[in-house]
Order: sequence, then C-alpha cells, then structure tokens
Amino acid sequence: MSEMEYRAFCERQRDRGIDLLQATRRLQSLRIETPSWGYGDSGTRFKVFRKVGVPRDPYEKLDDAAQVQRWTGLCPTVAIHIPWDRVSDYATLREAACERGLEIGAVNPNLFQEDDYQFGSVCNSDPRVRRAAAAHLLECVQVAREVQSSSLSLWFADGTNYPGQADIVSRKHWLQEALSTLYQALDPGMRMLIEYKFFEPAFYHTDLADWGMAFAAAQKLGPQAQVLVDTGHHAPGTNVEHIVAYLLDEQKLGGFHFNGRKYADDDLIVGSTNPYELFLIFDQILRALDDDRPAVRDGAEQIAFMIDQSHCIEPKIPAMLRSVLNVQTYWAKALLINRKALRQAQEAQDVLAAEAAVRDAFECDVRPWLEVVRSQQGLPVDPMAAYLASGYEAKIAARGRGGASW
Repeated sequence: MSEMEYRAFCERQRDRGIDLLQATRRLQSLRIETPSWGYGDSGTRFKVFRKVGVPRDPYEKLDDAAQVQRWTGLCPTVAIHIPWDRVSDYATLREAACERGLEIGAVNPNLFQEDDYQFGSVCNSDPRVRRAAAAHLLECVQVAREVQSSSLSLWFADGTNYPGQADIVSRKHWLQEALSTLYQALDPGMRMLIEYKFFEPAFYHTDLADWGMAFAAAQKLGPQAQVLVDTGHHAPGTNVEHIVAYLLDEQKLGGFHFNGRKYADDDLIVGSTNPYELFLIFDQILRALDDDRPAVRDGAEQIAFMIDQSHCIEPKIPAMLRSVLNVQTYWAKALLINRKALRQAQEAQDVLAAEAAVRDAFECDVRPWLEVVRSQQGLPVDPMAAYLASGYEAKIAARGRGGASW
C-alpha cells in the first residue's frame, strides 16, 4: 500500500469520528495464543494425513510457533496439551520456550484418548475411572505450576449415544465433583476455563453441552472458574456474539478457542467461512472494554484469545499464520465502529442507522493501517509472504513425514 492510501484511510476515519490513535494502541496490544497441537499431524475421524516437516517433539512445536510470532508479533504464548506434550522436565520446556521468545500458555488436559474413557472420564459410572481422570486434572495443575502458566483449558468429551445409556443427573454431579476437586487445587492467580460442545463425540447427550451448563458450573465454583467459548461448538445459526455479550456482562468470559466452521466443529481457518460473526464477537468485547463498570472492563481485558485448529489438508504454519492474521484483521475492523453514532442510533431506535454504524466499519479496508502498524513495530508488512520467502519450510522438510507418533 502507498503512503497516499494510508493518508486516505486516516482521513476517512477522522471523517467517521474515529480516534485512530486509541484504536492503534488497542490494535498493537492484541495477543493471540497458538496451540502446540496445531503444528502436528491431524485429520478427520476417517484418516490422519501425514505431512512432511511436522514436529517430532514439543520442542520442534515451539520452533514452529516461534515462526508465527516472529513474522506477526501477535503470538508470544503457546498452549500445550498433556500427554501430547508431556516431557520429563517441564522447567526445561519452559526455558526452551523462553529461548525462542515464547511463553507457555494454557495447559490442556486430555480426557478422551485413553481406553478407560470409552464411556466417559469424570462422568464415568466406574469410580476407578473417575479417580484416574481427576488425577490427570491434578497432574495438569502441577504442570501449569512448572511451566508458570496461569490457565487450565478444560474440554470434556463425556456424553452418551443412546437414551437410557446412563443416568444424566448422576453424571452431572460427578462432573461438578471433579471440577470442584480441580478448583480447590488451583493456586491464587490461576483460573480454569470450562469449554462446552453440543455434540461430538457423543450424539445423544453431552455432559457439558452449551454455554449455560458451563456458566452454571463456573458459578458454583467461584471467581477462578470461567467459560471458554469455542466458535465451532455451536449449532448452525447460533448467535455466538449474544452468548459473548451475556458472559462479558456476568464477568464469566475467560477465553476463546477460535476456528472457522460451516456446520459444527470444523476446525477451519478463523474467519474463512463467517468473518462477520468474528467481527461481531469483537464488537461485543470492545464494547465491554469501554463499559462504565470496572469489573466488566477488567474481565474483558483478561480474555484469552486462543486458536484451536488442527489443519489436516493445509500446510501447518501458513494455515496458522492465516488464522492469526484474520483475527487481527477483524479485530482492526471492529476497532473502527463509531460507538457514539451507534449509541445515538440505538437510543433513537433508528434500526437502519444502527445497523449501518456496525456494517460501515466491517466494510473498511484496513490493509493500509495494518501495514503501517506492522512497519512501525519492525515487522514485515506481509507476514505470510515474508515467512514463505524465509526458507523455513525447506529447512523443516528434513524432519521427514509424520512427525511425532501420538
């Protein structure tokens, strides 16, 4: 983009009543966590596609995550998954992250891949299995301590496929018991983010099926328990931004797992199928950041933006770059909503003017702004092109095909 295009962008925003200086500060403060599992091999329930160059261990996952941070400046933390990223010395793993300019982010327990979990983990009718699942949750608290993480991200695959298969209320109580055990083990400053999913892998009922169930569970536990919204974990047509607004107002929105979906948990690149939804989610967050109530503002400032994707047909690092850059783009667009004009239209019950105030920001071309901000931060104006020209893809081809064997 030329300097003339950037000047034209600035003039338009001034005419629209946008404080571009404040918007730029918020744009520069955006941070997005990438997942270690997003760099390894993955696939559908039918097939795992082995790719050349995928990481063979957690340290090579950190190498790849460092590339995303290097070219975007947006991703200084990496979420880990236990046991996929289990090592003998977590202090060494943390040091390795620091050496790469990274920190370890959320710790994610795995409660869905052991044979014992065929009929559930913390909701299993077998007390032995429930104890084993609870022990794994406590193991992950200790991992979080050792890597100096402040967040545990919790997703449970527990559910049933048939009516009568299990007692739903008993499973509800077992779930809350496990969550309570974990909550009591948290250190001050730690928080647990409770995720939900309305189906898959269970198809009759899921023990944490929607945001209301996750919210109720978090409310019973206390302030260190919050809800995690995965943008792929809703039925088609669900108003996700409404859920976001509600949780923000209740100070119970802890974080996001961002991905794209057409039908359900498709794990597609963020913003690839419904970018307007992503933009509207950010609209609600930015509204909360300007709320008159300090508790709401503080809650919005603590939200963890995390990617949750396992790309199976795309090259791993470029796909992660595209997701991260899409998040940045639609965050930038949401920053350009004229909130004064929007409030005035809402108070006047001017439906078309209110809708236009939101849509006009979405339609702004933010590329000149993003390029200038990146340049000011010493980053390439086109992170994707810079990465592809870096030679890193050729370098990691020496890892061979298939990466780590999970």
